[in-house]
Order: sequence, then structure tokens, then C-alpha cells
Amino acid sequence: MKPRVIVLEDEPDIAELIAQALQREGCTVERFEDGLAGLAAVQAKRPELLVLDLMMPGMDGLSVCRELRRERSTRDLPILIVSARSEEADVVCGLELGADDYVTKPFSPRVLAARAKNLLRRTPSAPAEPGKGDRLVVGEIELDLPRFEVKVRGERVDLTRTEFRILQFLCGKPGRVRARAEILEFVEGGPSLDRTVDVHIASLRRKLGSEGELIETVRGVGYRMRD
Repeated sequence: MKPRVIVLEDEPDIAELIAQALQREGCTVERFEDGLAGLAAVQAKRPELLVLDLMMPGMDGLSVCRELRRERSTRDLPILIVSARSEEADVVCGLELGADDYVTKPFSPRVLAARAKNLLRRTPSAPAEPGKGDRLVVGEIELDLPRFEVKVRGERVDLTRTEFRILQFLCGKPGRVRARAEILEFVEGGPSLDRTVDVHIASLRRKLGSEGELIETVRGVGYRMRD
């Protein structure tokens, strides 16, 4: 079955460029130019990926992203922001609201398609390391990989797909230092912005509460999960 992708972009030429790039990769693409209409379509049709512009009529992209992350049915939906807002603060804001990746305009259609494919092929049940089981426990943190669930002291913690994958990777081998490039390779299947890792780590620490202190920063290298 072809992956279903919804594109929320109010500039017809850019929307067409995105659609063509994704269709060449075998995706079925549906386009919307209004944020409210696009949000309703995502909620009703449950696509495998949302490509989201930030500046749209009806409802802006950040509000769409925030709303989707609030709902249980769409909180794990992969979201790729494509925006002309290229300042670091804009990228950080989008990622902190739950987007999985961020591409700035102008963009290469091939790069955008590659980033979309990375998000589409992520599977929550994938093991953290070869030979690992379906359950990882570090401190009071428990990951159920097949169910894509994280609990801290028995209470469920809602994470984005990217946050879950980073935590999965770190918990796979507690005590081992993971370079940002390693984390990106595991999570996205290729290079991206190192800064995105830092943003997702900050969000993870906040959501995990006191157990977030188990994620240690190794300056100049990356991160590790304290064992």
C-alpha cells in the first residue's frame, strides 16, 4: 500500500513541487491550502505523514502541530515542517512543539523526499540494538517497544516518535556515550541538524521529570544514559 501523505501548504507552486517529489517516491498525496481544513483532514484520514507549512490561512502551522500533539490519535503522527522561517529560534520552536523534522525554504526536492522517507520508514517496534528485547528499563523509566509506550514510575509519558526513538537508542546501552551523529543516524537514517538533537533531548528531560537527569550531556561529543 502506498504511504498516504497530507501536505498543508498555501502556495500552489510549492505545494505542487512537494507533491511531485513525494509521488515520485511512491506516496499518495493530498493537498490543502487552509490550516483548519488540513487539520480536519488529518484527524479524519490518519495519514502516515504530514508535511506542514507554518504560515497558512485559517490556522497557522504551529497551532496545527500543537493541536495534533494534544490528541491521542495523532500524537505519534510524523510531522515534517517546511517553512521559509529559517532562524534557529523558529526551528527550535517547531521541534519543541512536536515536529519530527524541519526543512527550510528554498529546498531541494530530493532532500525533502529523503527526509520524508526517513520519517515514513521509522517503526516504533524496531529494536534499539541488535539482540535487544521488546522492553527496556533504566532507573524508573520503562520502554515497551511494540506498544510504543514509555512509563515513569508506572505513569505513562507521552513522547513524539522522535523523542521515543532517541530515548530508545540511549537506553539500549546505558553508560555508552552516543555522539549526535550516531543519534541522528539511528533516528532519521541520515544526517540532519545537530541542533535538533539538543532540542529533542531538552524536551525529553522535561517530560521525564526527575528521571530526565539520567540523560547526561558529554560536552563536545553527545549524550549518554546513566547506568
